[in-house]
Amino acid sequence: MRRIFHRLMSIEEARDRILRGVRKDLETESVKIFEASGRVLAKSIISRVDLPPFDRAEMDGFAVLSSDLEGASEQRPVALRVAFRIDAGDTELREIRRGECAEIATGAPMPKGADSVVMVEYTKKVGDYVQIFRGTTPGENVASAGSDIQMGELVLRRGTVLGRREVGLLAAMGLGEVDVIRRPRIGLLSTGDELVGQGENLEFGKIYDANSPSITAALYEEEAEVISLGRAKDEYDDIKNRVAEGLRICDAVIVSGGTSAGVGDIVYRVLEDVCDQGIIVHGLNVKPGKPTVVALHQGKPVFGLPGYPVSALMIFNEIVRPYIESVSLKKKGEGARILAKLSERVNAARGRRWFLPVHVIKREGFNIAYPIFASSGAIGTLAKADGYIVINENIEFLDEGKEVQVNLFHDEKSLADLVIMGSNCPALDRLLETLFNKSGIRSKVVNIGSLGGLEAVAKKEADIAGVHLLDPQTMRYNRDFVRRFGLPEESLVKGYRRLQGIMIKKGNPKSIRGLEDILREEITFVNRNRGSGTRILTDHMLRRICEGVGLNFEETTKKIRGYMWEAKTHSAVAAAVSQGRADMGIGVMSAAANYGLDFIPIGYEEYDFVVSPESRKKEAVQEFLSTLKSKEFQEELLKLPGYDMSTN
Repeated sequence: MRRIFHRLMSIEEARDRILRGVRKDLETESVKIFEASGRVLAKSIISRVDLPPFDRAEMDGFAVLSSDLEGASEQRPVALRVAFRIDAGDTELREIRRGECAEIATGAPMPKGADSVVMVEYTKKVGDYVQIFRGTTPGENVASAGSDIQMGELVLRRGTVLGRREVGLLAAMGLGEVDVIRRPRIGLLSTGDELVGQGENLEFGKIYDANSPSITAALYEEEAEVISLGRAKDEYDDIKNRVAEGLRICDAVIVSGGTSAGVGDIVYRVLEDVCDQGIIVHGLNVKPGKPTVVALHQGKPVFGLPGYPVSALMIFNEIVRPYIESVSLKKKGEGARILAKLSERVNAARGRRWFLPVHVIKREGFNIAYPIFASSGAIGTLAKADGYIVINENIEFLDEGKEVQVNLFHDEKSLADLVIMGSNCPALDRLLETLFNKSGIRSKVVNIGSLGGLEAVAKKEADIAGVHLLDPQTMRYNRDFVRRFGLPEESLVKGYRRLQGIMIKKGNPKSIRGLEDILREEITFVNRNRGSGTRILTDHMLRRICEGVGLNFEETTKKIRGYMWEAKTHSAVAAAVSQGRADMGIGVMSAAANYGLDFIPIGYEEYDFVVSPESRKKEAVQEFLSTLKSKEFQEELLKLPGYDMSTN
């Protein structure tokens, strides 16, 4: 039976329903204080001792009676007899009399008869006596018993998260063990016939199970105990048995996948049948994450998260994390947030709250949020994002330059030192890895095509653009485009050459000889995205072919199978040919080699870098340019098929 989301619920309402319905009575357990960091106190702690437990010296010097030092100065020092010395750890209580003092170490117990300590810097020892050049006041440089913590004082309350300071306090009070709240035990079940485990052979139509490892990592970050319930087939009995077992041994269960309104989804039916309190959430008014379902059984929640990794992780943060914090009494607080200006206009999600991933680009005095428009299944895109912005249901659009709040996935220190936008290139990855190994500089690469990279540099959104743009009029690479974007000629830095060509199946089963075969009716082509250097090269070559045979370019492109099919990377082109979805496509030789394809060379192109004038003096940019010319990178470059250093 097909399930329809009749009423989409807000995040706030769903969260409230869950927290009102779940049990919050996790058991306690006793742990040694060496293992207590990060745990939550189950009972308030009342001190059984004073801290410090005795009057002790806070400085190295001499324990004195302050009244003996009246009038002491540099000109008229007071001489006292040194009766004995006291070190930290001495257990004998000794006494001084008027006219005497005791040499004393920091932390040592004060002798009877002394009320203060004069610092050693204001003294000069001469034989059995010491000359003292300044007076003291009662209690000076002395920590009195109980001045830090008094016996009977409540020092740590139930629900306190134990960190280094709290553990140190427990240790100082002599506690070797402490009662803490047991970590919530969360069962994790993945569903889907399309899933295979890491390390298994990836057949066509199958995908690796990304949700189980990523949600497990998220649970560990929340310090939950994770119980794997395995990976279920899309079969009612298999899912039902695993969910029931999870509810028996766990505090909560997470089911990943099988929650959308598709005909074959059965998680909804399982939860209706297994959970005695029924389904309390079915569909959220958010993007991504609409197909979310939550049910309760004897106060234990079952979270049905969407199968797409981006959706699953976003909803985990909004729904599952608050549950864990509530039952464990551990409020981690909000993550780091910063303000940034949008790099472009964003049209909202039509009545749904939208969690939109963004890149964050640090500029002088402000930040830029660069939206990432990707599907809910794009886990690689999410991994590269720095954070996300929340666009509420009542917002129709956000204009370019609008200041927004970015919820960072990590702290601000993790943001990239160097931002590179432009054309996708495998050698650039080698270059940046060499840069990191050499200088520790962290880089962010945003593949938006050569023209997009040039525009980003012109708008001061990127430090560097990677480009390979052929001007059909001059037949030169890159230089003319730099001028068109109003950038100084010295912004262009020569990079390296790479061999472009036609990727075809091993053995060339379609007998393809050149790009002109794209005109054959039985040939399917896979193109690159508009704005990329490879697309400009492809369009230029096809125009020349059309001119040679008297065809109209625009009309011809409409007839070519796949010409409007745009792949965003060289690897995507190679994958399409390798999997038989296309017969030919243009890309670099290294991508063809990775997929075991045959390759018909077209010619070398120049892949160069355009440096933002505002970023030229940045240390990260200078290190990048130095690494580009380094012997280490040149050795790495030559390991890639079809690459060599530019000779221009």
